[in-house]
Amino acid sequence: MAAGGSGEAVDAVARSALRPDSRAPGLLIGEDVQLGEGVQLGAHVVIHAGTVVGAGCVIEDHAVLGRRPRLARGSSAHGAVGALELADEVTVCAGAVVLAGARLGERVIAGDQAFVRERSTVGAGSVIGRGSVVDNDVAVGARVRVQTNVYLTAFSRLEDDVFVGPGVTTTNDDTMARHPPQAPLRGAILRRACRIGGGAVLTPGVEVGEEAFVAAGALVTRDVPARAVVMGVPARVVREVPDEDLLVRWR
Repeated sequence: MAAGGSGEAVDAVARSALRPDSRAPGLLIGEDVQLGEGVQLGAHVVIHAGTVVGAGCVIEDHAVLGRRPRLARGSSAHGAVGALELADEVTVCAGAVVLAGARLGERVIAGDQAFVRERSTVGAGSVIGRGSVVDNDVAVGARVRVQTNVYLTAFSRLEDDVFVGPGVTTTNDDTMARHPPQAPLRGAILRRACRIGGGAVLTPGVEVGEEAFVAAGALVTRDVPARAVVMGVPARVVREVPDEDLLVRWR
């Protein structure tokens, strides 16, 4: 068994090795990487083993794709991690990091220095803004707009056509790490076409209803009904989103 274990370790090291590739300046590529037709690669890109990059993708300078997560012993993020998959025409901008186990749908844009973690999915046509973080096990729907410096905490769910303003923070742990290891974490749930204003903070497990509007700087401590407009600290309902402001009127 010792010999077999040693052989598996050697195979793992070999698989994780990065090798220079002449297709772009400073490019490093691991084993079994698949690059689709027409992929554009910037300078000093790193693509780790097993990563799948679809046709027509643009990977800009210093982006890192498919790196395995490194977790603390007591982290709640432990779990199976597969290969990173980028669908066709995805853009990963300069300095962005997309970990193994994530999946970005067609025409997704991950902005400069964005960070997308393992087992997270981003739906077709969505944008993750500069410096924003999509934590592990997050599901982002289609046509979602996440602006600059947003934190989407683990186990959050964003439905289609959601807008998240700059500097929004979502949270998932009321105890701030003082809970049993098996205690579930509760991310935010953002229903279809809701809008979250810049600098808002959402406490663990909050659900924002369909077409709801959260004003800039609000502290959301309880669920927001569909089409409600909330503002303040803590956030309170002040009115309803009018018919002329619904998404269907702007398509």
